[in-house]
Amino acid sequence: MSLHNGDAQVRIDYISPSHWRVIFDHPPFNIFGPDTIPKLNAVVTSMETDPYVKVVVFESAVAGFFMTHYDFVPPLEATTELANGPTGLPPLPDMLARIGRAPVISIAKIRGRASGVGSELALASDMRFASNEGALLSQWEIGVGLVPGGGPMTRLSHLIGRGRAMEVLTSGNDIDGALAERYGYVNRSFPDGELDAFVDSIATRIASFDKHSLSVIKQHVNAATLPPDSALASEWDAFITSVGRPVAQEKIGRLMELGLQESGDVEARLGYHTATLWR
Repeated sequence: MSLHNGDAQVRIDYISPSHWRVIFDHPPFNIFGPDTIPKLNAVVTSMETDPYVKVVVFESAVAGFFMTHYDFVPPLEATTELANGPTGLPPLPDMLARIGRAPVISIAKIRGRASGVGSELALASDMRFASNEGALLSQWEIGVGLVPGGGPMTRLSHLIGRGRAMEVLTSGNDIDGALAERYGYVNRSFPDGELDAFVDSIATRIASFDKHSLSVIKQHVNAATLPPDSALASEWDAFITSVGRPVAQEKIGRLMELGLQESGDVEARLGYHTATLWR
């Protein structure tokens, strides 16, 4: 059974009442924008309130892309004028914080590019599993003079350590599945042909256990590991401020001229193309 949300940018496939797949299906690149926010918010609210769901797997239906960056076509006001969410945070950091707190085990199954918002959603999930051949993770924002806004400075620092977080965030380089596993950016990375079976197996196993016990375990892990909302708020504020800086506007404009959001080559080789802007 599947729940389609509007134009199906985000949909839920119900493997069982306790095991859901949340599928991003916004071709050609799974770009995340203000029009995606209510669709993802509906999913997060369902995760928080459904009495039966125990495990949710985030994945993509778009070949080559798990989820990419924020949409630069709508005016900034389309984002900044949206109401804050239940945490008091703006919508994107609000939803990412709520995924971390929801009484559900969340798993990101990463096949394709997970850059910007895609990386941030994966980091907000409880576990991350990636394809050796197909996964590329990055916080690419430095390549256009931006500061990331979805909490990666805090989350990556906790997850992979200061030095590696600085490498990811200040180089904007692509991190493939094998290196992501070595760094701890993902739990494990698998040959592409083995990824689905492993994630299905662990999700099915988790879904067979007691929901209350799973929720209590997550609460205690959260107490030791989740960043405070104040850290997420300051990162979002830094992102919004950085968007208005002349250097960012100039670099984003040049990248759009090269084909950002239109060219498959630019989106697939984002690290390469952002580096050309500074030569």
